[in-house]
Amino acid sequence: MERKGFIGGSDAVKIMQGKWNELWHVKTGRKEPEDLSRVLPVQLGILTEDFNISWFEVEWDKEIINKQVEFKKTIRGVPIKGTIDGEVAGSVALIECKHTNSMTNMDKQIEYYMPQIQLYMHLAGLGGCYMSVIFGNWKWESAYVSFDTSYFDAMMDMIAEFWQTVIDDHEPADSTPQPTKIDHIPVDQMVRRDASTDNAFINAANDYIEAQPYVKSFEAAKKSLKEMVADNEREVYSPILTIKRAKNNTLRITIPKGE
Repeated sequence: MERKGFIGGSDAVKIMQGKWNELWHVKTGRKEPEDLSRVLPVQLGILTEDFNISWFEVEWDKEIINKQVEFKKTIRGVPIKGTIDGEVAGSVALIECKHTNSMTNMDKQIEYYMPQIQLYMHLAGLGGCYMSVIFGNWKWESAYVSFDTSYFDAMMDMIAEFWQTVIDDHEPADSTPQPTKIDHIPVDQMVRRDASTDNAFINAANDYIEAQPYVKSFEAAKKSLKEMVADNEREVYSPILTIKRAKNNTLRITIPKGE
């Protein structure tokens, strides 16, 4: 497959991951792109794409149109190209199908493919993307990811910087870019929040973690006490604790108040 002369969705992923050197060799023609014809996960994903789309259509009661449409655009002097899996009829969203292993999850898939789907949304002029993912052979999930201008602009800064090394024929080292935050990008119309610097949250979280062993002991003791009440006993009492049976047959434990 010809990979020179443009940046595609998978290229955007590599650029954001900092894998510049190998990609530069491909884009300058010094190295042939990897032959994916015998890579099982890749070919399996291609073969299951139609099934993935059909499953999505049934689960969401939506029709997928404009399948495998290629878009081309020059952005900041960079030739960009991408082929969408399809467009969701009656919406402003495309669909991106993936088939991955059963050990990962949707959050990891969204994080990994965020550069690709943001690039495709911009190319297609659509405001959202349904990620439709088959995990192994037993689970399917979908999630709606919104287009985010700030992420796209930050990504294009890095893509343009990489592309300049191709134009200049100047071999780059692998980059170590700062991860572009995606917490603010809505997934299913909701965002994530990093509470690492929220003192109130961290204090409450520490209290919760420290209290867990005591909570487990408390629940175990409560269960044991209630099991000690016979079916014909309406009350079991002691100087330190009393168990009473209510009219609805539930048991209530009370501790006498101190003088």
